[in-house]
Amino acid sequence: MSVTSRYKEAWEGFWREAPGEQGAVFWDAEPVLTAGVHLARFEPRLVDFELPLIDLGCGNGTQTRFLAERFTRVVGTDISAAALDHARRADPEGAAEYRLLDSAERSEVEALHAELGDVNIYMRGVLHQCEADDRQALVDGIATLLGERGRALLVELSETARPVLMGLAQGPEGPPPKLRPVLAHGIAPGEVADAAVPVYLGAAGLTVLGSGELPLITTEYTAEGIRIELPSAWYVVGRES
Repeated sequence: MSVTSRYKEAWEGFWREAPGEQGAVFWDAEPVLTAGVHLARFEPRLVDFELPLIDLGCGNGTQTRFLAERFTRVVGTDISAAALDHARRADPEGAAEYRLLDSAERSEVEALHAELGDVNIYMRGVLHQCEADDRQALVDGIATLLGERGRALLVELSETARPVLMGLAQGPEGPPPKLRPVLAHGIAPGEVADAAVPVYLGAAGLTVLGSGELPLITTEYTAEGIRIELPSAWYVVGRES
């Protein structure tokens, strides 16, 4: 199955209208605060550091370019062509590669695995944005891409993040400016129960090799000037225990 057309259209519309500069998007925080922190949990659990690394759901490529400084081959994938346009413009030297990919579409995932072989994956905040019916297919796609040797680091909002976001959206002055276009395109986060994530992973034949909690850093601030951070969980997964 592929992801729903509504999901694709929402992201395409969002990225088509999004500003090009880094940090203009709600979740586009500096890599040293995001991917850099996540790599400390990920790298010690890698089996093969030389495998290609896919930044799945790369958006405008901010984290992808950071990852490309640390891995031999990095491929940013996204469901939105407009997002990849942003990523390529921000990477004129081609430090990373960029591919349009529906990670819930089995044929697309199998074709990419046939080309690249087993890969490692970095994915931040994608599962909770999917339609509920697409989530297992997405995780199955991750398992296909990993193959036998790959490892994935998945970072997802905790279920307690949704009331925080909804509280921001319903504040007396309305949502913070960078959150408004997200909500306007119908990209309000879905609620993925914390206990559901290991179930999706297990159904795909993946084992949780490490997990923990970290805040998901945003680029937005409260009226008091405090940076907004959302509770999230990280998982390192692979085929082996």
